[in-house]
Amino acid sequence: MRKMKIGISCHHTYGGSGAIATELGKALAEKGHTVHFFSQAAPFRLGTFSRNIFYHEVEVMHYPLFDTPYYTLALASKIAEVAFYEKLDVLHAHYAIPHALSAMLAIQMLEDKCSESKCFKLATTLHGTDITVVGADRGMQDVVRLAINKSDGVTAVSGYLKDETVRMFRPKKEITVIPNFVDTSLFFRSPQQEIRTQLGVKDEKIIIHISNFRPVKCIGDIIRIFFALSQQTGATLLLVGDGPERSEAETLVRQFGIVDRVRFLGKLVDIVPLLSIADVMLMPSNVESFGLAALEAMACGVPVVATLAGGFPEFIVPGRHGYLLAPGDIEGMTEKALLLLSDHDHWLDSSEACVQQAKRYETALLVEQYEKYYERLLDEE
Repeated sequence: MRKMKIGISCHHTYGGSGAIATELGKALAEKGHTVHFFSQAAPFRLGTFSRNIFYHEVEVMHYPLFDTPYYTLALASKIAEVAFYEKLDVLHAHYAIPHALSAMLAIQMLEDKCSESKCFKLATTLHGTDITVVGADRGMQDVVRLAINKSDGVTAVSGYLKDETVRMFRPKKEITVIPNFVDTSLFFRSPQQEIRTQLGVKDEKIIIHISNFRPVKCIGDIIRIFFALSQQTGATLLLVGDGPERSEAETLVRQFGIVDRVRFLGKLVDIVPLLSIADVMLMPSNVESFGLAALEAMACGVPVVATLAGGFPEFIVPGRHGYLLAPGDIEGMTEKALLLLSDHDHWLDSSEACVQQAKRYETALLVEQYEKYYERLLDEE
């Protein structure tokens, strides 16, 4: 397989799309490809230096005439500059808006500079919010459709998201499903007593949730489920991440009188030590395009109690890897979480099944799919 020069445009913030984009770039670099990252700040999982990885910070111009910074234009300009001088083969945009749109502008900027029809091929991966939130806004629908149709190739992280995209936009482009992935050489269960000591947790069961605390994550439901659990069993809740719903969640914790049993840990990059001591993950989201945090938990042997929504059913089998219930079913989720916490043999079976399921989404397998996808785009006229 040829060695390629690949640009990756992604969000740098805490969340699944940024994590996947970064891990993909790192894995591609390890296989000998040259990778250029474009974002407003260094992606949160980028980590240490690699000779095949380059990061380009997108500086936004501030000028009194502009009410808001023009990030889309600044990103387009940076992509055009790097693509021309570094001779990128592919620009992989994670999210249609703004990343694919900026890449489209970059292609137009370079029309008179490149001898070929395009300086680079544009691959766009849909992660969810660009379709289900931004794309659902009537004022943005035509922009999202344009970004999809003008891409050379489009992928989605789940069959659910592909179906939603087709239903909402009727795109001309064929959408290929390439699911999210997890590196099981990094994500595996390795419990350390000192982590419990640092958290002030003894032998009680541990419930965990990891997200960016947006409304769709239903953080309030997590607090209500945990409160119900706390009436029946000793347990501690670890909340990893931050976002707009945190303040309300902290208020709810105080109202329920469970402050001493809930830990708000903020945004953490290395989550494996926490997953390694966790017994159940709660993911009561209204919808998840895939649910990367759940897959990473499963790789660490943590059964998941989640919603029968979005991409969860594509990799979580109820009764085997945890349980799936209707969004808002607090009583049902409490019951299933309690079952896992109280039946040790059932938990052991579920934990091992989770580990085996996660191996089907091993990084190397999915990165190879992306490599082949890039190759097909480059071979197309």
